[in-house]
Amino acid sequence: QVRMVESGGGTVQAGGSLRLSCTPSRYTLRFHTVGWFRQAPGKEREFVAGLRWNSDTASYAESVKGRFTISRDDAKNMVYLQMDNLKPVDAANYICASGPVSTLSIDTARAYSQWSQGTQVTVSS
Repeated sequence: QVRMVESGGGTVQAGGSLRLSCTPSRYTLRFHTVGWFRQAPGKEREFVAGLRWNSDTASYAESVKGRFTISRDDAKNMVYLQMDNLKPVDAANYICASGPVSTLSIDTARAYSQWSQGTQVTVSS
């Protein structure tokens, strides 16, 4: 019922860039961890990036480190995922999420309680 709403998915050529945006429905992101996950066909959902409330230190999956950047604008109640140098292996359904501040590891789905429906990212070679 309460979920995140995202936009920005699409098709991009390998080496290109894409920026995803996400905002929560019916609540604000204050005191919330925000994160991005992705799921490719036939594979499990995997953690991509996460950022805690009032933190400038983000966590990234090793596969995207140096290419993806997560950020948040709490004044605008927005979460972003800047994806640069996209590769065909990055193609997946990208999902944004948020959860109340906690001591749970930021790279686990259990840290998040609200999820988007996902937006498709396709990378052509």
